[in-house]
Amino acid sequence: MSQPAIAVEAAAKLYRLPRERLFGPRPVVRAVDGVDLAVPAGASFGIIGESGSGKSTLARLVVGLERATSGTVRVLGSRLAGDPRALEGRAQMVFQDPYGSLDPRRRIGTIVAEPLWRERDGAVRRNKAAASLAAVGLGAGDLDKYPHQFSGGQRQRIAIARSLVTDPELLVADEPVSALDVSIRAQVLNLLAELVAVRRLTMVVISHDLAVIAYLCDRVAVMYRGRIVEEGAASLLDHPAHPYTIALRDAVPRLEPGRRRHRGRRDREAGEGAPAGPGCPYRTRCPRALPVCAADTPPLAGQAPGHRVACHNPG
Repeated sequence: MSQPAIAVEAAAKLYRLPRERLFGPRPVVRAVDGVDLAVPAGASFGIIGESGSGKSTLARLVVGLERATSGTVRVLGSRLAGDPRALEGRAQMVFQDPYGSLDPRRRIGTIVAEPLWRERDGAVRRNKAAASLAAVGLGAGDLDKYPHQFSGGQRQRIAIARSLVTDPELLVADEPVSALDVSIRAQVLNLLAELVAVRRLTMVVISHDLAVIAYLCDRVAVMYRGRIVEEGAASLLDHPAHPYTIALRDAVPRLEPGRRRHRGRRDREAGEGAPAGPGCPYRTRCPRALPVCAADTPPLAGQAPGHRVACHNPG
């Protein structure tokens, strides 16, 4: 069996917040809490969850922008320790906001060639930047322009070109289309799918949009409060087993003339989240909660071949 592109074992990331009172303890937020994950080389893997679920923090651990508080993170055979240069351009990230990820004072050629910091020959850097722009449908004439001269979709293409200029093996896309107009999302999604097929990249897509994950990914993991609660083939989004995944699916708007959505499920989901300590973190919002859910944290176990669920009472 070939080595996975990403191997995460019992990874946790804790952040200490400012004290609420002078001599009181500093509160701790567990953004990632004991995650185990393996992504095969060449796969398109999706991570979904609502805001605050820890999916973006997990992505930053994978590319080395953050260091895990505990556990191990191995990417492309290398164990990461918080240094993004450890991968030497083999793993790159596309950020959510194309407006904020491009320096407005720098020309596109300089922005795209930025990851080639070891290359001293300016002509080589410029040629590689032009080739990377061509791969995303832009021309060499765009090298001397500034970000404000492009539309939102074009800026995201430029951000993707920058991530491809080192010819990486792994691409992590954090909400790659959420800041774009609906009319141009399909263009960027098609571009990402084409790049994965042509370059045989391993891609991890972070999103709260189930349709994006279903379109781009072969497998998917669902995160809630720093933990993976369900994992399997992307088809699990059509037939989820964990109550949280079911709630995410049911929250997707559907045009069904003559039918009004039942509001009871949404009301039962509302709440402040699970308290600290043992037990399932979703139990205070779960319509299927049992007494055991408050006492024991459910392990991420096999529901079916290739399908794992962390739930005492799966659907």
